[in-house]
Amino acid sequence: MIRQGSIDDINAQQYLKISNYEDTVRQLDICYAIVKRQLLRFQSPITGLFPVLSTEFEIGSVRDSIYCAAAVWGLYQAYRRIDDDRGKSHELGQSTVKCMRGILECWIKQAPRVEAFKTRQSAAHALHVKFHLTTGEPVLTDDQYHHLQIDVVSLYLLFLVQMITSGLQIIYTQDEVAFVQNLVYYVERAYRTPDYGMWERGSKYNDGKPEIHASSIGMAKAALEAINGCNLFGDKGASWSVVYVDIDAHNRNRSIFETMLPRESSSKGVDAALLPTISFPAFATHEEHLVQLTKTNIVRRLQGKYGFKRFSRDGYKCVLEDPDRRYYHEGELKNFDGLESEWPLFYVMMIIDGVFRTLPDQVEEFQKLLKARIFMDEHGDPVIPWYYYIPKESVENERNEPNSTWKVPSSHPGDENKAGLFLWGQSLFVLAQLLTGGLLHVNELDPIRRYLPSYNRPRRAGRYSAFQAKPTFGIATDLVVQVVLIAESMRLQAMMGTYGIQTQTPHEVEPVQICSSTQLVHVYRELGVCKKLKLTGRPIRPIGSLGTSKIYRVCGMTVLCYPLIFEVSEFYLYRDMALLIDDIKTELQFVGKYWRLSGRPTVCLLVREEHMRDPHFKQMLDLFAMLKKGYCDGVKVRLGRLQNLISSSCMEHLDFMSQGDFPSEMFTQFKQLEHEYIGYQSLTDVPRTLTYREETVSLEAYKHKSTPDVVEALRTTDNIFAQCQLWGILLDREGPMYEVNGTNALAALKSLYHSAGGLRHWRAVRYCSSLLSHTVDSISPFITTVLVNGKQLTVGVIGQKETVFDKPMTPGEIQSVMYSTIQPYDIIGAVLQQEIVLYCGRLIGTNPDIFRGILKIRVGWVLEAIRYYLQLFPGEARAACVESLSPYRLRTLLQRVLTVSDWADERGLTPLQRRQLEGCLCRVPKHFYIQVWDILLRTPKGIIIQGQCIPAEPTLVNMSRSELSFALVVESALVGVGGAARRQLCVELLCVLATILRRNPELRLQHSLDLDALLDDAHATYRKDCGSDAEPGLSTATAALAAGHLARAVVNAVLRGAAADLVPADRPACLVA
Repeated sequence: MIRQGSIDDINAQQYLKISNYEDTVRQLDICYAIVKRQLLRFQSPITGLFPVLSTEFEIGSVRDSIYCAAAVWGLYQAYRRIDDDRGKSHELGQSTVKCMRGILECWIKQAPRVEAFKTRQSAAHALHVKFHLTTGEPVLTDDQYHHLQIDVVSLYLLFLVQMITSGLQIIYTQDEVAFVQNLVYYVERAYRTPDYGMWERGSKYNDGKPEIHASSIGMAKAALEAINGCNLFGDKGASWSVVYVDIDAHNRNRSIFETMLPRESSSKGVDAALLPTISFPAFATHEEHLVQLTKTNIVRRLQGKYGFKRFSRDGYKCVLEDPDRRYYHEGELKNFDGLESEWPLFYVMMIIDGVFRTLPDQVEEFQKLLKARIFMDEHGDPVIPWYYYIPKESVENERNEPNSTWKVPSSHPGDENKAGLFLWGQSLFVLAQLLTGGLLHVNELDPIRRYLPSYNRPRRAGRYSAFQAKPTFGIATDLVVQVVLIAESMRLQAMMGTYGIQTQTPHEVEPVQICSSTQLVHVYRELGVCKKLKLTGRPIRPIGSLGTSKIYRVCGMTVLCYPLIFEVSEFYLYRDMALLIDDIKTELQFVGKYWRLSGRPTVCLLVREEHMRDPHFKQMLDLFAMLKKGYCDGVKVRLGRLQNLISSSCMEHLDFMSQGDFPSEMFTQFKQLEHEYIGYQSLTDVPRTLTYREETVSLEAYKHKSTPDVVEALRTTDNIFAQCQLWGILLDREGPMYEVNGTNALAALKSLYHSAGGLRHWRAVRYCSSLLSHTVDSISPFITTVLVNGKQLTVGVIGQKETVFDKPMTPGEIQSVMYSTIQPYDIIGAVLQQEIVLYCGRLIGTNPDIFRGILKIRVGWVLEAIRYYLQLFPGEARAACVESLSPYRLRTLLQRVLTVSDWADERGLTPLQRRQLEGCLCRVPKHFYIQVWDILLRTPKGIIIQGQCIPAEPTLVNMSRSELSFALVVESALVGVGGAARRQLCVELLCVLATILRRNPELRLQHSLDLDALLDDAHATYRKDCGSDAEPGLSTATAALAAGHLARAVVNAVLRGAAADLVPADRPACLVA
């Protein structure tokens, strides 16, 4: 368990009462001598940086320098308890400052990179992590080395806060404060930035490709938590030396990090890089089950007799690795299987982890293991070898008999320390010795108490928000979400009053300003500006749900922002009232679940007059009535007047804005509508917006007619959808400025878009939206959420080229993909598929289980499943086609289709109908891809699906059994199968075959396995048994009946020697049951 004890410094001092003063001084002096000889001796006297190895005299490494500085600082903290340290404490403290400032100065010279990285997170703009030891200049170009390592910048920020909290002065000027604030922007988007990770190589295959790493995201999450509200000038700080963090960016990093655990990345299932992330120094999660799961996973799969492997099939420093070649060849990883080097460094990490978590047995176990691996240098100082490797002559023995051979250290006394001291290992060893020797208390090594859950940390006094999570997993049981209802006008307020719902108008909440969060974005643009370094402030990123739940004090004003769901955006979703009601519930759920700050969240709900005219307004009143009772789907809420709620709210003081800098006119209050007539007493008085109905006409033929014909048709039709299509033809043919009756095509489409939106004519709205190239707001985070849940997305029209989203993309890239891949074939599809992507992102965040078994969410096929559902149950939607469904209805149907297994029996779906729906989603049973791997192991000639072959070689060499990339190969072959039902039968066939092979271990398939031939055979036997030639044959059979016919087809192929598809090793029959 994590230590839950008292956390004040008096206890720390009592705990460390120096019973034997002289003995303590003697032990500290021994440590001091070791630090001087093993660490400070190699610190550059000019830049303050440290190299990776003591034998390196040119290149300083930022990551290793931070760990060295941490060890020196740890000893400084230990010496501070001694009255007469003869100047040692001061020297150690200043050596730490020199290193941290050296890194800062190297990075400040690269300020243009930080500025560029804020808008585009690419390797070309990454801060360098290797510099010249003497000059501090870059030594390796972006082409020579992968500098994009988010964890390094995060580690720096984390230790910067720890060291400043301990009293060191590291940041000197306002320019440096602005630069550190920009470093926060640099790491805020770790959750969607593929980087090269702690091992500097990116994906496991070492092919130069970056990937999303849990260790980098976890480090960033910890750094953001640590630096939020931190004053970089320490106790002497001013209001402008405080660092601010975007709480929503922190939350995205947190949720994505916790979703990824215990995996490190898509290519690395387990990686020792997660140890420093879940333990010292980051302590990135306090969900105990995740910490245990990840740690157990690492220990079970990576611990060896000499240290830990970094990850499986790690070729670094293996004798078979070619040191002159930067990247591996395809399939080369197989060579390193079982021959990975082992790193004693991780034994030290486990000792430190044991001290922080009060696990004496773990400390003792790893101290024993480490003792066997330490040797002494010429001064009698302990040396931790860099790594242990298998020498060339033992490689074959090790392959034949794993863990049987001796491993050799990278440096040992006999060879004049050829690799030199590994400073990262030495620095952590110093810290481990100080902690286990009782010379340093964990609270001194971790002054901000990262090792404690946030609710047990000392509250930081001050004006800035602080992380103070509740001691539960998920929804904090006693957290109350405060809700303020703001009515747009007095007559709306009066009308809602008749239903017993109290609201306030913008005038009534004065002097508090009710504003749009976009105005807050402009305020934050002033944060971190430094003209000398050409740094702008916070990039223009929307303020999320958690950010809009704080109350802000800025330039003497009090401001409450309404959430993004109430913004009138250019995309049409905001017009759907039922969707808005659903979004309000989701918003309150989200805030209730993920609020981690001290003070209560305050959510501002806007009620506009246009809502009142909507047919769904009655449901909105029902929602408000529920809020009034104090609950919303399990979240406690308190509805009240803003003036009464402010005292218990979370308040954020934006002190970086001084009165003079900022014209208060920039905050425009949410406008209250003034009416002569206060009138409406109840809903029956309100004129309703009617849902518009018109005949759907397709004007495809006009694409081949002349422009005058198109213009003539436009003048004579009143049909809105017809006008949309005709203007679309003119836009495509003549350009946006082409005029008819004094109106140009662009203006006409915008006008049609708004009028169709008012009429809820969804097909026309979507058609215009696509022609105007609209993109869903904030679609990027939703795509990232899908990706980190281990899924991929593809968009595109069935039968045409699809585009895969397998890495996070910018909104601009997403827009370009949507419109180039889909629009040429399906105009409405370009926006409809964006809707599905958005809904999938939302659903996978709240209900990941409904996507179980689906590896790639193919949006074109998901829409096909919804169309099929509408054919099966035409009465469920008023609209006859998907394009005419309201956004809310579309979202509901998506959820229905994804949960088909829950209701299929109840609604009486036939086996064929069920296969059609599951086949569209390409959903497979648990462990399916592992079963296909096992089939491939016994099929040297490969598996053929619809003419596409999955070869056994080199697939089995390049990939591993549980790897995502193998599953993707199989999935893409399955999608090539024409009909959805037949695709599902292929899945069933492979499961049957896997069962047969598992029960007949002697069976080898000598020829390639042609699934089509087997399916055709099964179809034929089924038709023969049923005495019917009707299509679709086997697809209509129940699962058990189909399995029987598929098994017969497999067995027939085995027994038919002529077919020669399958040849048993020595037995004539094969076991099915």
